[in-house]
Amino acid sequence: MFLDWLIKPRPATLAGEKLYASATAQARSSRFYAQLGVRDSMEGRFELFTLHVVLVIERLKGQGEAAAETSQAAFDSYVRGLDDAFREIGVSDTAVGKKMKKLAGAFYGRLKTYDEAFATLPDSAELDAALARTVFEERGEGDVAAVSAYVRSAREALAEQSLDALLNGEVQWPNV
Repeated sequence: MFLDWLIKPRPATLAGEKLYASATAQARSSRFYAQLGVRDSMEGRFELFTLHVVLVIERLKGQGEAAAETSQAAFDSYVRGLDDAFREIGVSDTAVGKKMKKLAGAFYGRLKTYDEAFATLPDSAELDAALARTVFEERGEGDVAAVSAYVRSAREALAEQSLDALLNGEVQWPNV
């Protein structure tokens, strides 16, 4: 079609969508819930989706304009995914906006918290505390140490992957 070039998504948009889909699939790994004690709830899933998107965004940070566009596209896909989920469970249109605003604030809070925790590595105390507050909802249950080890492994795996692969939406996550 003559106008296909007008509506064809940009490469960064496609890559961001693929990175978000991969992060979502990884966050849905049953091991997080069945063996590591993350609560299989909307909150628990939100925390794991958010954590994986933060890991992708962190990897792309400071890697140039294409990486910044891809990072933004991954975040945009994350926001669309949350919006779609609310609508699928029957949240009214007027309430979706309020919920999305609240979740956007939560996302940026998590981004800052994890960024600060990552800056203190290899000491994992701050990361462990952040995970206990967020992923484990301060319940005092679950294997915080195992999830912390996974997060450190995921960061290392992402750091070892080529930027070109990530900019094409290709990411390899470690085993949970």
